[in-house]
Amino acid sequence: MTQPMLAPIESARVTPGTHDGQGHGSLRGYLVGYFVAVLLTIASFLAAQTHALTPSSVTAAITVLAIAQMLVHLIFFLHISTSPHQRTNILAFAVALLIVSMVVAGSLWIMSHLESNMMPSGQTMMPMQP
Repeated sequence: MTQPMLAPIESARVTPGTHDGQGHGSLRGYLVGYFVAVLLTIASFLAAQTHALTPSSVTAAITVLAIAQMLVHLIFFLHISTSPHQRTNILAFAVALLIVSMVVAGSLWIMSHLESNMMPSGQTMMPMQP
């Protein structure tokens, strides 16, 4: 008895730059991703050098541009999409993101406590004995 062939999963969500939902991108997709990444990089340098924005606005602009840059790399170069057959890639990315955020948050927490506990603020240092 032969097994019936399964129909390929049809999805409306195809990664930009790929042809027919395959895992490899086309030259056009890579070039579009490259130019968008270059434009985002130039925009972040311009935002950092401008004096028209407040320092907190510059930080917000660079943060937004960095997130956009990360999304461009994920979509155009790593071909991460929301299609059903990409589930393992999305889960692996989510776990990696969770681990990185835990390491960064834990490091900041440890450094914050070290700073507050290294030198009590109410005491002065003892003078050195000659």
